[in-house]
Amino acid sequence: MRDQATSNKELAESLFIVNRHAKTAPQPKHLYDLKKHTIHKLLQENRAQKVGLHFSDHPKYSQQHSTLLIEIGGYYFHVPAQKKDFDKLEHLGKVDPSYRNPKPKRSLSKSKKTLYRYLNWEEPKREPAYSFSGTSQPSMLGRRTESPWNQRRRRR
Repeated sequence: MRDQATSNKELAESLFIVNRHAKTAPQPKHLYDLKKHTIHKLLQENRAQKVGLHFSDHPKYSQQHSTLLIEIGGYYFHVPAQKKDFDKLEHLGKVDPSYRNPKPKRSLSKSKKTLYRYLNWEEPKREPAYSFSGTSQPSMLGRRTESPWNQRRRRR
């Protein structure tokens, strides 16, 4: 099995990078989906552990709510808690602001490839933001053109 060859630490580092980029991305939905599905699969395979519940740093609709703390390969992540988690897990209170996950040295593209491979997902095809079709007007860069200003100066 290919996904068993990927270590928990490698998956955790990839999740960390994807999660960090999702927080600042203009369209983060795909990155958060990638995180959610990876964590779900790791929990099913008992390769991740539910640690407990934390109060969220960002209340929803001005209401306090809790998030589920997950540990994977020495890294900690928060995901939305489900009702059954409140019955089974201890509430740990506020998040400790002094704790930080270790900083991995991985690129976003490598991290996404690792998670796609683990989930058996196909990488989405990127479409170019613009195309070079023959219908557009050719560039004027590099051509010497006479501006109206230069023409007026020469006539004097």
